[in-house]
Amino acid sequence: MAERHFAPDTPELRAEWSGFAWEEANAKLAAEIVARYPAGRQMSASIPFLDLAQRQVGEMTGTQGWLPQPVIEFVARELDMAPIAVMEVASFYTMFNLVPVGKFHVQVCGTTPCMLRGSDDVLATCKKRGMTKGHTTADGLWTLTEVECLGACANAPMVQINDDNYEDLTADSMTAILDALARGEQPRIGPQIDRQTSAPEGGPSSLKKMAERNYDYRSQW
Repeated sequence: MAERHFAPDTPELRAEWSGFAWEEANAKLAAEIVARYPAGRQMSASIPFLDLAQRQVGEMTGTQGWLPQPVIEFVARELDMAPIAVMEVASFYTMFNLVPVGKFHVQVCGTTPCMLRGSDDVLATCKKRGMTKGHTTADGLWTLTEVECLGACANAPMVQINDDNYEDLTADSMTAILDALARGEQPRIGPQIDRQTSAPEGGPSSLKKMAERNYDYRSQW
């Protein structure tokens, strides 16, 4: 996994992001979020607030979004928290990007099931497009990160690109996904082979009548 660190707190960064504030729609959503928690427990909203802020930054920059330090400080003020407490949350969860990323954040799972099923081929496909782990391509289109388990082991190997999972990958299908995204198209999300979610390839191999209706097998037990 790539090292996690905050972007340098430079005057340029401050100049660009110190005026960050919720857009109107996000201000309404933030109010709804914080209202879910009892008075005095607003720090519980730090994760959804950081996610909302990252998404707004993404919309502003045409990327997947990240969390400049002034934006983290804004979230801290909104929740009456110490900035360091919000920084601790942001740095703990890898869903939060601490440095700028590209339009597409390609997160390749390299944990054992994916590695055994071909994640090296998936990474090689990314590298052929000029991606390097922990970096963003010069055109700002791709950021490549190798991550730990993303919870789709039965569909290995898999990647998460922004909010979507692509599973049961090969070098060819990964190439097709990247090509489609580069063209501005939406590739098929989920398994890239003939299966429904994590069902057996080719269809059910047991309890087959359940694929037709909610069949009651209890009389056969």
